[in-house]
Amino acid sequence: MAEPKVCVSLEAISVEEMIDEATRANIAGADYVEVRFDKLYLNKPEPIITTNDDGEEISKIPPIEEWGVKDFSEIDIDASILKLKDGIPVPVVFTVRSVREGGFFAGNEPERLEILQKAIDSEVTFVDIELSIDAKDRSKLMKSAEKSNSKVIASIHETKSTPNAEEIVTLVKDNKANGDIVKFCSSVGNHRDALQIFEAASSLVGEESNHCLMGLGNGGDWVRLHAPVLDQKIVYATMQNSFRLSDKGLINVRDLRDAWALMEY
Repeated sequence: MAEPKVCVSLEAISVEEMIDEATRANIAGADYVEVRFDKLYLNKPEPIITTNDDGEEISKIPPIEEWGVKDFSEIDIDASILKLKDGIPVPVVFTVRSVREGGFFAGNEPERLEILQKAIDSEVTFVDIELSIDAKDRSKLMKSAEKSNSKVIASIHETKSTPNAEEIVTLVKDNKANGDIVKFCSSVGNHRDALQIFEAASSLVGEESNHCLMGLGNGGDWVRLHAPVLDQKIVYATMQNSFRLSDKGLINVRDLRDAWALMEY
């Protein structure tokens, strides 16, 4: 049984912080790190200070979905990509997630595609090219990736609901020629949704496709935890270590490695 590769998705919102987090992820056991370039456009707000019934001050940062974003022109794209390439010690999955698929990119679609092209030109190890991108634009990026030897993650992100298991399996099978790895991720509303993803993963065992399935929400981490026996090619983890992290469907990279050892995967 081949152990899946582990990719830590970086949470940082500046180049310097990404490099630091990537270094720590490498020490923690990451095979790859995902650079969420769209997060460079986030503006972290000041914490909101409230007082509880005991008179103690409580500092709380608003949810990331409520953060403001920078203008497209505020980020030096070429310099940022160069610094990330020089500073990150592990292979990179380069992502510029669109708002329609749960990301934070502040610019328009041509500007987003321009950044993806620049990442490919830098010969990044993996580039995440969503299947929702216009077919002509996506084909152009795919051809560029092939020339630069960058591998492609063909991603699908369902932000509103989870399809049934049969539909997920069909999505993976129909798109296995559109990337080196097919990634499916959806918002999980309940355990039934999580079971649909797990059932789809189980149905794909032994199929000739490189894929990774996951959910965001309670139960979304089930496939990640059992990835070695579910033929997952890559598993996304995090450096977060907060209380009830599993409620988000996420798992800390060290905890993931420990879980696989405990279950003798």
